[in-house]
Amino acid sequence: MAIANDTAAPPKASAAPTGVRALVASPMADTYMVTFAVTILCAIGAMMVLSASSVLAQAGNRSPYYYASRQMIFMAIGVTGAFVISRVNPRLLQRMGWLGWGLSMLGLLLVLSPLGHSVNGNQNWIFIAGFTFQPSEFAKLGLIIWAGAVWQTKRGRLHEVAQLLVPFIPGAGLLLALILAGRDLGTGIIVGIIIVSLLFFIGTSMRVLAPAALVGITGAILLVIGSGNRMARMKVFFDPSSNTDLSSQPMAAVYALASGGWWGLGLGASKQKWGGLKDAAHTDFIFAVIGEELGLFGVLVVIAMFALLARSGFSIALHSDRIFNRVVASGITAWLLAQGIINIMVVMHLLPVLGIPLPFLSSGGSALMANLLAVGVLLACARDTPDARRYLAARKRTARPRMTSILAAGRSR
Repeated sequence: MAIANDTAAPPKASAAPTGVRALVASPMADTYMVTFAVTILCAIGAMMVLSASSVLAQAGNRSPYYYASRQMIFMAIGVTGAFVISRVNPRLLQRMGWLGWGLSMLGLLLVLSPLGHSVNGNQNWIFIAGFTFQPSEFAKLGLIIWAGAVWQTKRGRLHEVAQLLVPFIPGAGLLLALILAGRDLGTGIIVGIIIVSLLFFIGTSMRVLAPAALVGITGAILLVIGSGNRMARMKVFFDPSSNTDLSSQPMAAVYALASGGWWGLGLGASKQKWGGLKDAAHTDFIFAVIGEELGLFGVLVVIAMFALLARSGFSIALHSDRIFNRVVASGITAWLLAQGIINIMVVMHLLPVLGIPLPFLSSGGSALMANLLAVGVLLACARDTPDARRYLAARKRTARPRMTSILAAGRSR
């Protein structure tokens, strides 16, 4: 008969997670994932802007590196700004909410002034001293920060519909109206999506949200009907043979995606960038060049990075303990995700051409810098979650140097 051992061995301590599991379990996991996703997207964007724009640059008697070098300069400025903002306490950003709204208003008003500059029929640029600047891209970020600041101040009264909607609806509606006054429907749609998303994330009742969304959709339809160019794009979307001039660009994008295969034709080997995509191969249709040169593999990498960014951004919002952080993190994530999805759907001919760039990848200084600054704000919110605050405080305490006093012994006389 076996005799039980009274001194049982103590249970083995579970091994600490390592590798990917340790990364996911870290309080800073969302920070690392957002940084990784944006870094990969920016790297692919820089590489593909060079490949897609060299032909257009040479056709304009410029260096083949003209657009790529500009993209790298704007990226460096944006990354520097993002790094600085990521170290800022979100409470300071909250105090700047009304300033952000005011600067957004000023920029959009200047667009409609003599300083405004029209591109492809859309007056959404400011031209000053040889430089062009697109205030509507930064207005998206200003709107989100302002909304978070307003609702943080009213955090105890958000159950009242009037407190929830005022001054948000008038202030956001005014920004949207100024954007649409410049005939930029694509940016207007993105801002409209941001407005509805913010209302949804703050917990607005569907009795309010559904009519607001319906009004927005109706307004977009009326703006399309009232414009000959937009109606022509809609007809091309449903029947490409109705206008071969307008349909050549979206059809060239479909051909580019179809010819890429599994692994693509190789870097620099795109055929559609030689005129099929016209002057948008490096801007709104860069996703088509990615599909043609990097194939399905490259396309899936881009989509996976946007998915990772979305997962981490919404995770930051869920783990935040302040309304401002939740609103800002979810609003920025919804903005970047919606804009990416719409651009990809346009390139795949699932939506009519809207003139919306692909975040972090399309060539364009204002859009790239605004996207990177938004990521900086998102990282600042990630560092302010309860778990991240405790982790950073503990790391600061352990990293504090110890002070040692050395007293020299007196010499004997």
